[in-house]
Amino acid sequence: MKIQKILTAVALSLVLAGCNNVKNTINNEEAKSENAKNEIKFYNWGEYIGPDVIENFEKQYDAHVICEYFDSNEMMYTKLLAGESYDVLVPSDYMIERLIKEDMIQPINKDVVTNLELVTDNVKNLDYDKGNVYSAPYFYGSVGIVYDTTKVDKNEIETKGWDILKEEKFKGEVYMYDSERDTFMVALKALGYSMNTENEEEIEQAYQWLLDQKEKVSPSYVTDEVIDDMANGAKALAVVYSGDAAYILEDNPDMEYWAPTQGTNIWSDGMVIPKNAGNPELANKFINYMLEYEPSLSNTQEVGYSSPNKEVFEEMVNGEFKDNSAYRVRTDNKNDEVFHDNEKLRTKLSDLLIKIKA
Repeated sequence: MKIQKILTAVALSLVLAGCNNVKNTINNEEAKSENAKNEIKFYNWGEYIGPDVIENFEKQYDAHVICEYFDSNEMMYTKLLAGESYDVLVPSDYMIERLIKEDMIQPINKDVVTNLELVTDNVKNLDYDKGNVYSAPYFYGSVGIVYDTTKVDKNEIETKGWDILKEEKFKGEVYMYDSERDTFMVALKALGYSMNTENEEEIEQAYQWLLDQKEKVSPSYVTDEVIDDMANGAKALAVVYSGDAAYILEDNPDMEYWAPTQGTNIWSDGMVIPKNAGNPELANKFINYMLEYEPSLSNTQEVGYSSPNKEVFEEMVNGEFKDNSAYRVRTDNKNDEVFHDNEKLRTKLSDLLIKIKA
């Protein structure tokens, strides 16, 4: 009988232990589930967000944001194709166009993302996403030339536009951006062609323009190092994105910015939610939050690109960036264009640029 009681007690103890283990497991799973409800993965360009913007969102929504960074649209796209799961991405216009065509992103929830009404018309309802069904704007800007006013005459650059980048007197004084899209955009616009052209003859002429430039001025092909180099007055001329140009102009009063009237790339980056997002509910709240005044102000002050928030943009062009020619993006030049998704063309131009730099 004593043995029976002992066995019964052991059995009961095992049952209770098992119950506790099950209970602990359930509690852990519930905790994980609760954490998942309050967590998103944000995939953004590096150094493309204001200080405390993420922290303030986390406090406001009792949430956690995991931030990862990419340095090209193609890198981001490759990660998505490999099955990586993110909740919010910030691709550029042509990449958003591709993601829509390939059914890789989901519509944003307009019942949640109500702050689209705060967005300037300059970046709403664009061709790649009519009605902003899939995207909400993050930043927008242009591509132009930053030039040293102690070395380059303003009238000359405004008259010659992109062709000033071939003037032999500036040999060794020119930075080109190491990107097939931007490099060929310069040459095609200088020749009066569309930067989205598929015409073989026009592409060949642009290729010859760039070879001629190489012979005459020996340009240096760079990426982000152009920012500090031009802020330090390293060269006379550089092809630069407007936000980076805004920083350079703030840092060096001898520098000025000009987007040639021959036309340029007017670009925009937007926030989208992938089809395989783990937490689309919180992702929509995050997008809506990013369109608010405070996060928009912090972002534009930190990064220098034009804010899509109307109030913030007007505050900047009439205040902090009033005398900064790079901050205000023009909207009235018929020669300006937006890049369209064309992977075949991008690959062709990439191969040609490798030959030019060889």
